[in-house]
Amino acid sequence: MPMPFLLLVLLAPAALLVTIALARRGYAAGRTRLRRTAGRVWLWNVAAILGTIAMCWYAVGLLAVGAAVVSAEDGGTDSSPLRPCRTPGKEERALHVVDYSVRLIPLRFVCVTRNAPDYAAESVPNVNPAVLGFTVAAVACAGTAFARPRTVHTLGVQQ
Repeated sequence: MPMPFLLLVLLAPAALLVTIALARRGYAAGRTRLRRTAGRVWLWNVAAILGTIAMCWYAVGLLAVGAAVVSAEDGGTDSSPLRPCRTPGKEERALHVVDYSVRLIPLRFVCVTRNAPDYAAESVPNVNPAVLGFTVAAVACAGTAFARPRTVHTLGVQQ
């Protein structure tokens, strides 16, 4: 089995577990009475939810790249040039593809060519802007929550 496919097989369950953990944190916090809690808790919960969305987008991208790897490794009739590297209207550049590689950050399937510069396959959806946006928003919320002063509630009285 090719190494990129094995790496994707290991990363997809890890992304799923992190997504479940973040979603569980956001759900558990949502069940409590958030109206009476400090804004810091709200920010942590929003950060957890945004992180969950980012991980979901990344998992979708991993599945798409994994499908492209499986399609590229499939031999037989119609396997050359690599199917993920074929782009309608740009068929001539696919004729120079000799190999492929998988990049995890940013996530993409790269077609390696002999003479021309390498290019990212257009058959794999580009989820990187969504992952970056949700990750930056989650980090910003978590950083803001960390920087806020902690308030202590005792019997409904702020101290």
